[in-house]
Amino acid sequence: MDHLVRGGGGGDPADAGGGLFSRRYAAVTWSFTAVMFLTGFAALAVVPILPVAARDLHGVSLYPLVAGCFVAASLLGGVLGGDWADRSGARRPLAAGVLLAVATLLISAASTSIWQLAAGRFLDGVGAGIVAVSINTAIGQAYPEHLRARALALMSTSWIIPSLAGPPLAGLVTAWWSWRVVFFGLAALNLLPALAVVAVLRSRSRQAVPAAPGERPPRPALLVAFAVSVGAALGQYAVSGWDPRHLLCAVAAVALLVVFAPRLLPPGTWRAARGLPAAALLRGLSSGAYFTLEAFVPLLLDTARRVPAAVTGLAFTGAAIAWAAASWWQGRLVERHPRHRLVAAGALVMTVAVAIAAAGTLPELPALTAALSMVVAAVGMGLLAPSLTLLSLTHSPAGRQGYASSAMQTAQNLGQLTVIGLASALFNACPGTGSSGLVGYTAAFALLLAPTVLAALLATRAADG
Repeated sequence: MDHLVRGGGGGDPADAGGGLFSRRYAAVTWSFTAVMFLTGFAALAVVPILPVAARDLHGVSLYPLVAGCFVAASLLGGVLGGDWADRSGARRPLAAGVLLAVATLLISAASTSIWQLAAGRFLDGVGAGIVAVSINTAIGQAYPEHLRARALALMSTSWIIPSLAGPPLAGLVTAWWSWRVVFFGLAALNLLPALAVVAVLRSRSRQAVPAAPGERPPRPALLVAFAVSVGAALGQYAVSGWDPRHLLCAVAAVALLVVFAPRLLPPGTWRAARGLPAAALLRGLSSGAYFTLEAFVPLLLDTARRVPAAVTGLAFTGAAIAWAAASWWQGRLVERHPRHRLVAAGALVMTVAVAIAAAGTLPELPALTAALSMVVAAVGMGLLAPSLTLLSLTHSPAGRQGYASSAMQTAQNLGQLTVIGLASALFNACPGTGSSGLVGYTAAFALLLAPTVLAALLATRAADG
């Protein structure tokens, strides 16, 4: 358990046969699982109530900003959490992240204006970014290498129940009482486990493993991370319209991201340099393709193919289960197959999923064809995402797991924002389509072939050694 804050990924030979719930690792495993379960529950439960909250606060026009704040702020949280974890161990940032999540849920619940809700979502994104990076860093610090894949698979499995229960429960609570009750309830649900996690981690050593001389990266400027977060938020808002105000936001977003984003990524990321830079680029490409597919397929099913919302919800449920199952499977395959091959296999599966989604726009095929693409894509991500995280930890020198985890989180969010922005622009640019046409959807799905094929081709550049 002392590995949680001191590193030592190699493990003790005496523990070579131990599992995640052996005496040595039980406390940390239960702590991580509880954090990920509640983080997932809060993140997924909030999504369906945000439009209701925006309407109630007379801020529907600012809904894109509210919806984009969370992802944008997680960029800042990831950088802050990664550097903090490298310098003092994962305990403090993880504890701060879970407590911040509770506080920000209360801020959102008490919102009297759309701007307060946006501020609450922004701070929640900061906390979520800190938690996500701290968990990945702590896995690299707490477990020997032979247990990391299974630990990551367990973290993915922790999202299954939240994905099944979170959105419908939040919808029912909102319908019966108020969207504010959802936020207050989530804060109460998270409070005791958050305090328990802090208590468990506080009882351990505070020493962090030092980096080798010259290996530790300089402390990232928080102003740089904040500028990237602001640029990401502006980009999310900009793609929602075509008037001069949105165009100005788009120009500002591009300027901020082009100038500052490269400073948060490993040198050589854009040219897929071998090792951590390639792993970061692959995370951005794959995440961008997956989350864009996840955004456009439900829109296609609702507006163009007239599929009932309940059926679309089942597609999300199937995707969550498929992701967790594939992640569990890769935790066993990684012992027999090189990790970069699992990355390539996952990218190829996602390419098939994109092709299925494009086929789902054809009137001759059943409407549920597109829904199937979400499940297939989740299988690809279940194979690919944990494998990339393992590769990033492998490429991290001692004491730099936080930096690597932060870089992966930053690449993921930037990839998501970039790909979905390009796809949205292409979708809206198709003449005469609108949300009920099919040409725009076909064009958007065709665009997603580029990042998935590129990820498959570049997978070897992230290989071990």
